[in-house]
Amino acid sequence: MNNTPTYHASIIVTNEIEVELGKILSRYPKDKIFLVTESNCDIFCCNMIDQTPGFENLKKVVIPAGEENKKLSSVEKIWLFLSQNGADRKSLVVNLGGGMLTDLGSFAASTIKRGMDFVNIPTTLLSQVDASVGGKTGFNFNGLKNEIGVINQPISVLIDTRFLQTIDTPNIISGYAEMIKHGLIYSKEHLEEIRNFDLKNRDLNILGGIIARSVAIKDSFVFRDPNENNIRKALNFGHTIGHAFESLAMESPNPLLHGYAVAYGMIAELYLSYKMCDLPMATVTELSDWLIDLYGKYVIQQESYVALYSLMTHDKKNEGTRVNFTLIPYIGEVAINQNCDKNLVFEALDYFIKINC
Repeated sequence: MNNTPTYHASIIVTNEIEVELGKILSRYPKDKIFLVTESNCDIFCCNMIDQTPGFENLKKVVIPAGEENKKLSSVEKIWLFLSQNGADRKSLVVNLGGGMLTDLGSFAASTIKRGMDFVNIPTTLLSQVDASVGGKTGFNFNGLKNEIGVINQPISVLIDTRFLQTIDTPNIISGYAEMIKHGLIYSKEHLEEIRNFDLKNRDLNILGGIIARSVAIKDSFVFRDPNENNIRKALNFGHTIGHAFESLAMESPNPLLHGYAVAYGMIAELYLSYKMCDLPMATVTELSDWLIDLYGKYVIQQESYVALYSLMTHDKKNEGTRVNFTLIPYIGEVAINQNCDKNLVFEALDYFIKINC
């Protein structure tokens, strides 16, 4: 696949977000529009849209920032806020924040009153290229990432790179992992575009174009398979082992940012691609070295293999007794539903340890 697809969902990449948001707000009664945001965005991001016509009428609920707040009690807080302020099925919820917030707000809007319209305004790179697009909503439960949720599409996603001026470098690099994944599963040309972008001296205008192309790639998979029964599973590359790394790290003093966990998961799953799909080992090594240079080293112990594998068995993509992976035979092509046994997964973890030495 070499041509960047076009959007199918209502995804708008703009540097005039006030204009685009104003068009949407004008379609709803002014007392039926609600803002869900997180504490950091309430301080740093709301001022970028507070001149939007109708914004002054929005009732607001603020969720504490941080992955540890992606939980049922936060959803309950949003439900209670909406219920106490007269929300009904003709209301609109505006979710302003990173992936944690848009997942929570989208789930709350999708379930209260059996569902109401919502708009996502992602403020981090990770949420712009991944979390706010595709309709996956939900929260973490019982130590498992995104264990509870539904698939429901927003009426629109508004992406403005100016929000990225509020984000620190580690979170920019975290979001970049999902863009790297899109290149690996869809287009060698897009991957090279990502590799050539200067992350240290970021030109937001150039980055905006790359984001638009990356989002369009994700949207093309979602459009063809909205409920993840087939080709949408391509988007899970790096996530089966990556989510296990992320969940394990949640229990430690040093949790991983999502994109870092996905990057490390991609290294291990590149090795599985070599074993299962004949991806050349030279490609595996070259890409792994690049990912380590970008994301740094992450140390795991062999004693953690059993716990990591147990976490993988809880992955929602699994069917039967083996762990289900999306792998890549070569850059730009995917092989979904690749079932790997425990010994092979442990071999991939051995490779991960070796590459981090």
